Amino acid sequence: MTAPIAPEDRDKVVTKLPQQLRRELKIRAVTVGVDIQDAVTEGITAWREADHPLDPIDTSKSDSFSTYVPSELYRAFRNDCSSRSLPYNQGLAQAIRLWLDSHPLPHRPRPATGARRVAFGNQKGGVGKTALTAGVGQALAEMGYRVCLVDFDAQGHLTKQLGYDHLPIKGDSLVKVMCGEREADLRELIVPVDGPAFADRLHLLPACTDGFLLDAKLVTSREIRIKETALEKALAPIENEFDFVLVDCPPSLGYAMDNAIYYARTREGEPAGSSGIVIPVQSEDSSADAYLLLREQIDSLCDDLEIDVHDFGFVVNLYDLRRGFVVTESLRKWQDIKDPEVIAVIGDLKDQREAVHMKLPLLAYAPDSEQADLMRSVARRITA
Repeated sequence: MTAPIAPEDRDKVVTKLPQQLRRELKIRAVTVGVDIQDAVTEGITAWREADHPLDPIDTSKSDSFSTYVPSELYRAFRNDCSSRSLPYNQGLAQAIRLWLDSHPLPHRPRPATGARRVAFGNQKGGVGKTALTAGVGQALAEMGYRVCLVDFDAQGHLTKQLGYDHLPIKGDSLVKVMCGEREADLRELIVPVDGPAFADRLHLLPACTDGFLLDAKLVTSREIRIKETALEKALAPIENEFDFVLVDCPPSLGYAMDNAIYYARTREGEPAGSSGIVIPVQSEDSSADAYLLLREQIDSLCDDLEIDVHDFGFVVNLYDLRRGFVVTESLRKWQDIKDPEVIAVIGDLKDQREAVHMKLPLLAYAPDSEQADLMRSVARRITA
């Protein structure tokens, strides 16, 4: 086993790389679980050992890039570039491309227990459930997973933010299938979400405004023996198509939320922590009060139905320390809970708002933004 290289034995590499190459490196390093500096180190080593000329990389449109590589390797690499009459940034671009080609997106076999299911829930509105559902789904798609985003909120913000219209009220919908009013194939309602890094891996089941009637319909329907299983039964046919199904939950504590919690439970034979719930919150007292109500609902459902629901953790959203003591003190209280723990703190930044305004996925509109990187971090926690 090779001993890790101490930070003081590394030199800072500063250059310019094509934007797409730099972005691809960032995503692939996260996907395969390698630090960027180690990926670049491996790429440079492979470049120096290559026994044939490498294809040139178009570096005409490049952005700043920096990382750290072992000092001795860095000096040798610079000398090799000089001896080959090759610009330094071209050599580094070739080295990174060599590493990427030797570390393709991994094949993702479908889980034997079906798609992994993640609910994003909090009974308080405005805490960022929709943005987080969309962003994490995009990050998972970047990592090579096939993902279906389910807009389970009658307000349909997820549908609208991604540039789609609500399903027509008189047509088929998730709610009608849940309530036994239709026997539609939900796969026919699913639409692709475009993005250069998603390929054909990211999809959306749009909302319909009939969702406002869901709780009342579940209460009165004679077709549903156990009210909490309706969502699972409706989504069962699509699960074989995807690796992950992410549910953007409504801001309520009714039967809709019961269904989402039940859907995200750990199924028999499923490894613990494969599916579960992510709880978006804000650094404010009302968000903490809302969580206590949600916690009571989760615990009661687990006790009543004898199920287990894994908590992936809190994501503190729209954080802005400039708002003073209440915000910083509230964050400390979230971090003190420990179980579940805070898995990310996402700032109140402009990129998400601009992406929503443009009706584009965040990771397509601002793939190099801080918010995009935090979405990737949450995705990585879910897949760990």
